Amino acid sequence: MPPSLDVSEYHNLLRSFLAEDVGAGDITTETTVSSAQHARGELIAKAPLVLAGIDLFGEVFRLLDSATEVKICSRDGEELKPGQIPARVRASAHALLTGERVALNLLQRLSGVATLTRQFVCAVAGTSAEILDTRKTTPGLRSLEKYAVRAGGGRNHRRNLNEAILIKENHIRLAGGVAAALAAAQTAKDRAAWIEIEVTNLDELLAALAYNPDVILLDNMNPALVRQAVQQVRAHDPARKIRTEASGGITLANVREFAEAGVDWISVGALTHSAPAVDLSFEIEPA
Repeated sequence: MPPSLDVSEYHNLLRSFLAEDVGAGDITTETTVSSAQHARGELIAKAPLVLAGIDLFGEVFRLLDSATEVKICSRDGEELKPGQIPARVRASAHALLTGERVALNLLQRLSGVATLTRQFVCAVAGTSAEILDTRKTTPGLRSLEKYAVRAGGGRNHRRNLNEAILIKENHIRLAGGVAAALAAAQTAKDRAAWIEIEVTNLDELLAALAYNPDVILLDNMNPALVRQAVQQVRAHDPARKIRTEASGGITLANVREFAEAGVDWISVGALTHSAPAVDLSFEIEPA
């Protein structure tokens, strides 16, 4: 079941993208193509990809021409092969030409995130580990990039700083240590969806276990050390109420080793900060 996206929530964002690109007007289109001209466009996959953002793609043109007709042939979350056509659009030629770059940029970006996420999800298939994103997102695009992660089969970590307590290295240093940070965090337990702390070695792990946090983040540990850490958590918490998460230095080449080490979550910043845009083209002809 593909994730759902209410495009109406993003109208203002899309308008801001168009304003940035169009400026005072698309002088090339206005001077070379009649305003009465109508056209049709085909969106074409040029490489294997996982689709994300197809409804936003069509909505860009609707904002420029309310009479735009969009035929969606593939849904978000679907894997496409080169040559497949996920959408066809009919509108004024001015709308198609003016909105083309914004619509493509956004779709290529989000589909890139979904495609990379799917690769990580497939790499850990058959294990109990789940692939999660991080807050390493493009400012202004977080909700859409996290949507793309879901389209790729991943899960979202916390959406913002208000959702959960995640005590990281700098917090620990400023608070005075793992124990001090976790003790202080208990005062906000009712306001947070969960309490999580980052540890970098087994001594920090033992200090954290004394406070039974909801999640323990095993940061920049190699798979062998992650396995030891998970075993210690399970020995302390046989009911498995404490989740374990691995993060740092995780790639497609080694992610399965981390999954097989027994962690519940594997968070990968690269899903959103390093996903390459996928190859899609939009070919326009007279209607």
